[in-house]
Amino acid sequence: MTTTTAYHVTGMTCGHCEMSIREEVAQIAGVQSVDVSHASGALIVTSESDLDDTAVPAAVEEAGYSAVRG
Repeated sequence: MTTTTAYHVTGMTCGHCEMSIREEVAQIAGVQSVDVSHASGALIVTSESDLDDTAVPAAVEEAGYSAVRG
């Protein structure tokens, strides 16, 4: 079952920010696609199944930003 989850990311200002987040989140096991926009602060993650609630925010934090679900 495919799951799509939305997050709001703060601190992004450019395409490089988007790339950094995309690379970190894509490394999470089960993630199929990552769409991120610095203009809107949106992060949409599609995965094979539900991910651990802390996985995506932790990956975004590793890239230097913060994310909240919703």
